[in-house]
Amino acid sequence: MPDLARDLALSQSVTPRPIAEVAAALGLADFIEPYGRHAAKVSLAAVPVSEPGRTGRYVVVTAITPTPLGEGKTVTSIGLGQAFGALGKKAVVCLRQPSAGPVFGVKGGGAGGGRAQIVPWESITFHGTGDSHAVAAAHNLLSAFLDNHIHHGNALGIDPEQIVWPRVVDICDRALAEIRLLGGGEKEARTDRFDIVAASEIMAILALASDLGDLRARMARMIVAQDRAGRPVTAGQIGCVGSMAVLLREAIKPNLMQTMEGTPALIHAGPFGNIAHGNNSILADRIALARADWTVTEAGFGADLGFEKFAHIKCRLSGLRPDAAVLVCTVRGLKYHSGRFSILSGKPPDPALSREDLDALEAGAWNLRRQIANVRVFGTPVVVAINRFATDTDREIDRVRALALDAGAAGAVPCLVFTEGGRGGRELAETLARVAGQGPAPPLSWLYPLDAPIDAKIDALARGLYGAAGVTYDEAARQDLERWTALGFAGLPICMAKTQYSFSHDPKQRVDPSGYLFRVRRVRLSAGAGFLYPVAGAMKTMPGLPSAPLGAHFDLDDQGRVVFRG
Repeated sequence: MPDLARDLALSQSVTPRPIAEVAAALGLADFIEPYGRHAAKVSLAAVPVSEPGRTGRYVVVTAITPTPLGEGKTVTSIGLGQAFGALGKKAVVCLRQPSAGPVFGVKGGGAGGGRAQIVPWESITFHGTGDSHAVAAAHNLLSAFLDNHIHHGNALGIDPEQIVWPRVVDICDRALAEIRLLGGGEKEARTDRFDIVAASEIMAILALASDLGDLRARMARMIVAQDRAGRPVTAGQIGCVGSMAVLLREAIKPNLMQTMEGTPALIHAGPFGNIAHGNNSILADRIALARADWTVTEAGFGADLGFEKFAHIKCRLSGLRPDAAVLVCTVRGLKYHSGRFSILSGKPPDPALSREDLDALEAGAWNLRRQIANVRVFGTPVVVAINRFATDTDREIDRVRALALDAGAAGAVPCLVFTEGGRGGRELAETLARVAGQGPAPPLSWLYPLDAPIDAKIDALARGLYGAAGVTYDEAARQDLERWTALGFAGLPICMAKTQYSFSHDPKQRVDPSGYLFRVRRVRLSAGAGFLYPVAGAMKTMPGLPSAPLGAHFDLDDQGRVVFRG
């Protein structure tokens, strides 16, 4: 269980700077709209029109395959921003907003931890400035208009069996994964589902849109159903896109906050990395890159998911190129990937993970090697951050460093930002300055051309990143391939929806899966966001709560402050 009581106490012991001071340090004083004392919306007028002459460096933080122990990717991102500040550099941390579902489920906070946090902790963790609520409202407004259109005569001839637009809620609630709608009477009854808000196509669009006009145009292109002739029906045809844009007029503006050490942080959008593209907004990154020496952003889950989507989707659209990637790992995470240890939900980790075990470390290093390779295939230099715990020995740290360098990393250093804040990340920041501080960012290489057939692009990911021998398609997925190709959507990038716990489609295949057949169950379309998303294996877009949800432990004290009673 995360030590949320400790993190909360540390966060609440810090007095954040007034947000106007944070904005002024970035040259944003004339572009903010305060939201309380410690957060503000940033006007889209702050977004540069173009990027010529950019001198700021762009670093993306990714990781090995996640474990139940947590590797500290967000902690490292925040601490790295603080470390650049400690070196006298102007830095901005660009992160996604936490989803309430994981906060009350298994993850806890999404604001970092220890001495590398966004503050106030409770402000970012619970509601923030309400962007997720705005996305949910806009999404469900379209759902209501769609069913209302059918109820009042169905002038578009929508086939109720071909409706693909679900409803959303920002809570993990497996009971809503499939529902029966009866509101219009049995004649209009149909099966539907809820997704979590982070899986909404609107959330993905929010992170990719260039301005309000682009946001509106993308939402209008979203496909909600097919008519009885098999033609797509779009949100624009349903007639409420203008109202959806009204609901999102504030949500499209990035949120300015700060770290515990006063480093500016732009917090915006929250698409999941295992379902959607798992990256914060292009708008936030552009604002940061125009005003900082170093912009540190984070891609969701391991490099086979978040970083791949960062490159193929976010960078392909934005034209931005990373100067370097940080790949976060831990000694105990690599031991876990040896397959010799099991971790039960809600139980303390196996004590053996905290004892020196170089053999287990070597056995789990396959994951580090493959994730380094997954970043390098795009042409991006990799620096490995070894997120150090008190139980790690010097011999283990030295072994991980040697393994990383041997696998092609441009650097590998221990990272102590959790316990020491910015000064604990100085070596990491200095290494990045050496690796990425000179010359233009390297060009990105792609695993597939956009004009390749859909199945060829899926095959390129499965073989090139996941270690599969090939891809197998359920019959429904084969029909999807034919449908989207016939309708002219084959030229979109791929946004794979798969488990984050394995390179494969099966979360139980933890240890070095290779030579297997990667299973695709469906291939769905996000025409507004601009990608196709294959659903691999048993991946769900509505997660459930664990047997012991963390939401059972949050409360308020007598002064109205958030507390965590573990």
